[in-house]
Amino acid sequence: MAEAERIIGTPDIPDAEGTEGDEAESRVEETAPSRGKRKVMVLFAVAVFAYLLDLISKMIVVAKLEHHPPVEIFGDWLKLDAIRNAGAAFGIGEAFTIIFTFIAATVIVVIARLARKLYSLPWAIALGLLLGGALGNLTDRIFRAPGTFQGAVVDFIAPAHFAVFNLADSAIVCGGILIVILSFKGLDPDGTVHKD
Repeated sequence: MAEAERIIGTPDIPDAEGTEGDEAESRVEETAPSRGKRKVMVLFAVAVFAYLLDLISKMIVVAKLEHHPPVEIFGDWLKLDAIRNAGAAFGIGEAFTIIFTFIAATVIVVIARLARKLYSLPWAIALGLLLGGALGNLTDRIFRAPGTFQGAVVDFIAPAHFAVFNLADSAIVCGGILIVILSFKGLDPDGTVHKD
């Protein structure tokens, strides 16, 4: 009899079914959080990469370009020109540096809270770019002159007929564009797709 059960398999017993169901459920529970952890790791890896790229570029610009004539990359179309920007994009709101500092800090907190529900790779990349860019400019606001939380951001990429910006700004814009695209496609940060 034991040999027959081994060859045919165990008959359907309610307890055995319950055990198999519990095992399958625990396997699903194990994979979902690990998937989420991988996406969070991607988010932070992208953020660290964007942040370090911005930080290193600004250190080089301050050391080599500040108080020097602009460096032409493509004639008048693109130059490297070190400036300090106490305001937001396009130099708007220079009197409100402390408010921009608060906004950047708020963005960082919101992204950190969103990371707990993150199961989408494109969203992880987009939020990582936003986080790295926000941290890059926040570092300037906190540590650069004229003082803590009032520091001027180092900008140096100067296209013709456009505002001077930095790599942190580029990361923020790219992350923002990616979020708009993902939203139009109906992809949520938790990986679900909705159609309106």
